[in-house]
Amino acid sequence: MHAQGPTGIYGGRSAEARRSDRQLRLLAAAREIWGAEGWAAVTMRGVCGRAGLVDRYFYQSFPDRDALLGAVWDQERDALVAQVVDAFVGNADGDLVGALRTVIDAVVEHLRTDPACARIVLGDHTGSAVLEPRRREMLRTFADLLVDWAGPRLPQTTDPARLRMSTLLGVGGFAEIIAAWNAGELDVDASQITEHTAVVAALLVGSHRPR
Repeated sequence: MHAQGPTGIYGGRSAEARRSDRQLRLLAAAREIWGAEGWAAVTMRGVCGRAGLVDRYFYQSFPDRDALLGAVWDQERDALVAQVVDAFVGNADGDLVGALRTVIDAVVEHLRTDPACARIVLGDHTGSAVLEPRRREMLRTFADLLVDWAGPRLPQTTDPARLRMSTLLGVGGFAEIIAAWNAGELDVDASQITEHTAVVAALLVGSHRPR
């Protein structure tokens, strides 16, 4: 049996490594609960029980439940943003409408294979002072990415304000479709989501083409 020495090593692992492992277990447990039951079901006791940890370890990683919710949400947001950025990079020289379809398909596929991510970042966050602002900020982030990427591919006469309004309209509508789909309110498959939203995206892009 390994004893704990003055360096904090116990069982061959440092105190920092053990804290990091416990934090990851708490995040994973919270994600599982949230993905299955929604954010309101995530409690300190429930998360600790699922992670197999006593309560005091929770507060070594997070000051309160809101901090845990924010950390889980940020983790899922980062994964989704990475999907979008990778899709943009992979279509740097592609046709605008075709590239948008590829980006949409990548996001839909990510959310189809990971419905917990869809529920976490695009689900109903009503009543959470921590999550509601994050969702709004995420939609603005996606709108900014689209504007920065599509803007140079549109005519120089494109009105930036109109482009941003169109982009916010498209991003917000897409988020609501995914949320409804994930909640079982839309009886369609992933390919139908991609097809419909790509058509709408093409219409929005077309509205900024020269007549």
